[in-house]
Amino acid sequence: MTFMQDTLNRMCRRVERHIPGPYRDMPADMPVPRLRVHMACEAGGTISSRYEPMICLVLRGAKQVTIGNRVLRYDAATCFVTSVEVAAVGCVTEASRERPYIVTTLALNREVLAELLAELPRSSGPSEPAGPLAGFGVAPVTREILDAWEQLLALLDSPADIPILGPAREREVLYRLLQSGHGGMLRQIGREDSRLSRTRRAIECIRRNFDQPLRTEALAEIAGMSVPSFHRHFKAATGMSPLQYQKSLRLQTARRLLTASPDAARAAFAVGYESASQFSREYARQFGSPPTRDAARMREATSERFDLT
Repeated sequence: MTFMQDTLNRMCRRVERHIPGPYRDMPADMPVPRLRVHMACEAGGTISSRYEPMICLVLRGAKQVTIGNRVLRYDAATCFVTSVEVAAVGCVTEASRERPYIVTTLALNREVLAELLAELPRSSGPSEPAGPLAGFGVAPVTREILDAWEQLLALLDSPADIPILGPAREREVLYRLLQSGHGGMLRQIGREDSRLSRTRRAIECIRRNFDQPLRTEALAEIAGMSVPSFHRHFKAATGMSPLQYQKSLRLQTARRLLTASPDAARAAFAVGYESASQFSREYARQFGSPPTRDAARMREATSERFDLT
C-alpha cells in the first residue's frame, strides 16, 4: 500500500505541474493522445453529462456517479471504465483547496484493444457471458496498472518522446486492464461479434439520429437480436432503456444549445421534441430548473464547469 500511495503522490505532482492555472476546474487535454486530466478544488454539486468510452484513474479524492439506477463510487484505490457511451450524473465527494480531486482519463482505443485481443490466447471458458453484460464498472486498481499509467504520464515531461513511446505505453495500459477486473468487459467490447459490441452499434445509431423517432425494431435488427433480448442487453450496457437513452441525449444537446441562445422552444424543436411544454417538464426533471432559468444561470456563471469523470 505504501508503494501504491508513493506512486499516486508522484503522479499527482506531475499532473499539477502540467495543468495550466485557468484550467484547474475543468478538463484539460494533454499532449499525449487521448489523455485528459482534471482537478476540482471543491466537493459537491452534481453535473449531468455523457461519458465517452474511456478509462478513468483517480489519483486523489473520490467521486460518485449514477448511471441509470446504479450508483458507483471510485477513488484512488479503484479504476472506472466505460466501454460504451453512457449518460451519467456525477458528483465529486472528496476534494479541497489543499488536496484537490485529481483524475486522469484515457479515451478507449478499440483498435488497439482489438489488436491486443488478436495476440492473446482465448480463455478456455465460454467465449461470452450467458447473460447481459454491463458496459461500465469499477474494479480495484492493480500495481501493474499504476506502473503502466505512471509511465504514460511521464511522457508529459518529455513531449519529444510522445510520438515514439506513446503508442507502446498506451498499449501497455490496455494490456494491464485486460488482466484486471475489467478484463471480461473489455474483451467483449474488443470483439466485433460479441453482444456488447453489437449493442454498441445500436447505441451509435441512436447518437447519430437522436432527434428522429426511435424504432426499437430497427435498433434490434442492427444489434442482431430479438426486441426483448435487445432491451435486456441495452439496459445492462447503458443503465437505461433505449427511449430513456435517447431522451438523455436530446436534453443534454438542448442544454448546450441554450448556452448560446435562450430560446427554449427553438432548442426543443432542434433536438426532436414536438411539444415545447413536454420539453420544459422533462428538462426541469433532468436538470432541476426550467430551460430558461437554467440557461440564465449558465450564462451568468463566471466559467463553465464541465464534467470529465
